[in-house]
Amino acid sequence: MASIILITLKGIFRDRVFQGIMVTALAFLLIPVIASLSMRQVTELSLTLSLSMISFILLLLSVFLGGTSLWKDIERRYTSSVLGLPLSRQRYLLGRFGGTALFVMIAAVVLGAAAFAVVLYSSAIYPPERPVIWSTMGLCILFDALKYILLIAVAFFFSTVSTSFFLPVFGTISIFLAGGVTQQVYEYLRSPASKSLSPVVKQIAAGLYYLLPNFGAFDFKVNAIYGLPLHVEGLLLTLAYFVVYVGILLSISAAIFIRREMR
Repeated sequence: MASIILITLKGIFRDRVFQGIMVTALAFLLIPVIASLSMRQVTELSLTLSLSMISFILLLLSVFLGGTSLWKDIERRYTSSVLGLPLSRQRYLLGRFGGTALFVMIAAVVLGAAAFAVVLYSSAIYPPERPVIWSTMGLCILFDALKYILLIAVAFFFSTVSTSFFLPVFGTISIFLAGGVTQQVYEYLRSPASKSLSPVVKQIAAGLYYLLPNFGAFDFKVNAIYGLPLHVEGLLLTLAYFVVYVGILLSISAAIFIRREMR
């Protein structure tokens, strides 16, 4: 499986989509200039723009790399030759997922280093009112990467049930948009303002809350920007949620991929 992970990494580095997306990382050079337009909150704005840029780039990488990895292999009949070797479909799937997830983590580290440099420069030129908590910023980037690795697992699930390019990509985007607001919907259902909703609608919404991935649980940008403390219990629960949800998705994907007929 390690060889599949390495092959996946090499293929990603040669991918034109990856090269085009990473060009957008040059926008980090403009963040100090843009942030300087805010004379009172330069560091906070630098943090906001840097973390948003990282999140946007990781989103593009996870959607397009996760949604096209298996599809490209099947279209090019690469899976037919590879699976002819003493390699199970399950290990092949996990290897492709592992390589893509590892690349997203590497990209998060590189982009995170650029963000640290930008924020350090901005805070040195324009000292902020509240000190930057660097550990919180690092955890914010780490859990952001975990969020998009979870999204890659969603993309791989769609890839195992689809024979086209559209469902893995657009289905993954739809799940990302829906999973980003599930927490707000759940909190609304528990508020007095939801009394006007019918019980059936509430049950359906609650079911979707538990079924769809809760991407909002991985978002700690507010804590990093305003120096708010992070609770260890919340971090551990989010990490456990990540492990369980990814494990379930990959198990279902492997079961489907084993039974899938290759063209």
